[in-house]
Amino acid sequence: LLSPESSVSISAHNAVVGLAKAPGSTGLWDSFSFGPEPSALQERLFVSEENVDGFLGAALCPSPCSQSALERQPLIEVLDVTEDRIQIRVE
Repeated sequence: LLSPESSVSISAHNAVVGLAKAPGSTGLWDSFSFGPEPSALQERLFVSEENVDGFLGAALCPSPCSQSALERQPLIEVLDVTEDRIQIRVE
C-alpha cells in the first residue's frame, strides 16, 4: 500500500477507505479483509469476472457436479461496475 495516497472518509452511517497500491505492485486485488481486530477478520471479494463466476458456480452447483452439469453453466461476464450499479452479461 502507498500510505500518503490512501484515505478515510467517515459520515454518520458510512465509512469509506480508499487504498492505493505501491508503484511496484501490479494486478487486480481479488479480496480484502476487515474487522475490529486481526483475530476477527472477515473476507470480502471485489467484483470481478472470476469472483462472480466462482460465486455463481458455487450457488448453481454447490456439491461436486457432473461434467454435463458444468457444461450447462452460463457464461458470465462483468461488463461495468460503478458506485450505483453492476452490469453483468449472462449467456
